[in-house]
Amino acid sequence: MEEKNHTNIATFIHLSTFSRFLVPFGNFLGPLVLWVINKEKSQFIDENGKQALNFQISILIYSLIIGLVTIPFFAFSIFSGFDFMDFNLFEGIHLNLSKPSPLFYIGGSLGFLAVVGFVLEIVFIVKASLRARDGEIYEYPLSIKFLK
Repeated sequence: MEEKNHTNIATFIHLSTFSRFLVPFGNFLGPLVLWVINKEKSQFIDENGKQALNFQISILIYSLIIGLVTIPFFAFSIFSGFDFMDFNLFEGIHLNLSKPSPLFYIGGSLGFLAVVGFVLEIVFIVKASLRARDGEIYEYPLSIKFLK
């Protein structure tokens, strides 16, 4: 029965990362609180807590890198081709579509990469939760080992 309790705690550690949709930084606070309170109970809980926190820290770093690279592309494309769309509502609607800058396409593709990363993050968290429920430890892909 105690093993079932440990698998439930490990599962909730992974699922607690979804608390970010309700609480700012919940993806760090939820697993951190559950891990710190329960890590002494078993090696299984300790390892799952470390995996969840390492993955969330890695995702934060990857998101910051993509954001820092993407924002300048959007900013330069907006200021260089300001006449991309021209709406004049007082004299009727005029739509003036000019060819956007290549920077707009680069920034857009990096933004699309961020959306794909978000979807994969959700898939990996659900997969890790299911593995923890089954008593296995899931190693997140592309996770940097901060906590060993």
